[in-house]
Amino acid sequence: MACFLLSNPSLSSPFLTKKLSIIANSKSPSTVRVLSFRSPRCAGDSRYEGNTPTFPRINVQDPYRRLGVSRDASEKEIWSSRNFLLAQYAPHERSAESIELAFEKLLMDSFVRTKKRKINLKSMLKKQVQESPPWFKNLLGFVEVPPTVIILRRLFLFAFIAGWSIMNSAETGPAFQVAISLGACIYFLNGKKKSLAKASMIGLGLLVAGWICGSFLVPAIPAALLHPSWTLELLTSLVAYVFLFLGCTFLK
Repeated sequence: MACFLLSNPSLSSPFLTKKLSIIANSKSPSTVRVLSFRSPRCAGDSRYEGNTPTFPRINVQDPYRRLGVSRDASEKEIWSSRNFLLAQYAPHERSAESIELAFEKLLMDSFVRTKKRKINLKSMLKKQVQESPPWFKNLLGFVEVPPTVIILRRLFLFAFIAGWSIMNSAETGPAFQVAISLGACIYFLNGKKKSLAKASMIGLGLLVAGWICGSFLVPAIPAALLHPSWTLELLTSLVAYVFLFLGCTFLK
């Protein structure tokens, strides 16, 4: 009986503990033998989890209701709800398993929704291109998207030339930098066209188009946004760099 009482904390009390102490200190040999024999088995009993809080929605089938999030919740909100609930009910094994299962289900649903959204966006763009006017389709026929590495390399090259032009704007004009950018554009176009004559014509056309557009766009920029040392020639050359970069990168 002493072992049963010690293994059930709900039945223990100061009075009962005192009574057991009296029994243990009794002179009766049989009583002492029983208590000394039963005590080790009580000390090895499993952990009592009667006071461990249980997740109240442990049996809710809907994973959204189980975690307490809306159906359009983001991944950040799902993670926050999962961490908040585990901080309270992690000691209870079945509660923690229920929370984790709902979390994994919602995370997978979020991934599927994101993937479908990307697919729908791609299909919408494709549909818009198919429904566009013929002249727009013909224009897209001259455009291609190269690998990201190529785009970044050429962007770095023309950005370096633009920075070089800005740094030397107070000393000399950007004529030398413009010549280098034109040569780079013709070099890249020659790799696509396999014809130096075609590449040179396209490169010169891009330079002229950029210079003309820059001549009209630059005067429309408020003077407060421009550095005092930046001349019209410099700003026009910057617009030309953009045309040369786009042409040698995205033209077929």
